[in-house]
Amino acid sequence: MKQRITTGIVALLILGVALTACKSEEKKADQAELLVYNQDPLPDFKFMNQDSQWVTQQEVMGKIHVMDFFFTSCPTICPVMKANMLTIYEKYATDDRVILVSHSIDTRHDSVPVLKAYAERMGVTAPRWNFVTGDKDKIMGMAKSYMVTAMEDSTEAGGYAHSGAMILFDRDHNIRGFFDGTSEEETKELSVAMDRLLNE
Repeated sequence: MKQRITTGIVALLILGVALTACKSEEKKADQAELLVYNQDPLPDFKFMNQDSQWVTQQEVMGKIHVMDFFFTSCPTICPVMKANMLTIYEKYATDDRVILVSHSIDTRHDSVPVLKAYAERMGVTAPRWNFVTGDKDKIMGMAKSYMVTAMEDSTEAGGYAHSGAMILFDRDHNIRGFFDGTSEEETKELSVAMDRLLNE
């Protein structure tokens, strides 16, 4: 009987240590330094959103913002990315300190009306979440400046290859993190990082 009690106590102690370690790791993750990734100033930009309004550098300055690259007819990762981004949108829907920008890389197809219909199907509105289009070369160049992939590729489903990253920026438009937009776990990590930047 005594041996059973002792064994039970040891098991509880081990469980306690494990839980403490997990909480410690979570705390470390929450407090991990958010690096500034860009060494040089990022370029200015000017793209049109689903409401035929211009979205420029001025609209995002002073706000925590998340950007990504997609196209409305994407048959692979975009639906998952947008579902995950939607959780970010819903969390910060009434927070004027946050803005989301999704750049279409299929500028031939994704006109302003197409982007408007896409946003309406998702139940989202500008200016909290902007779906933007513009000059193809400028959008592709923007992706390069943000250190992510976006290009035409006839071998890929849908004709484009692009990163699934959700890119986090601070109020000064510095890149502070890259998060896998296809991962629910990394989307949660993005939310934690956004809260940290909002509290700085």
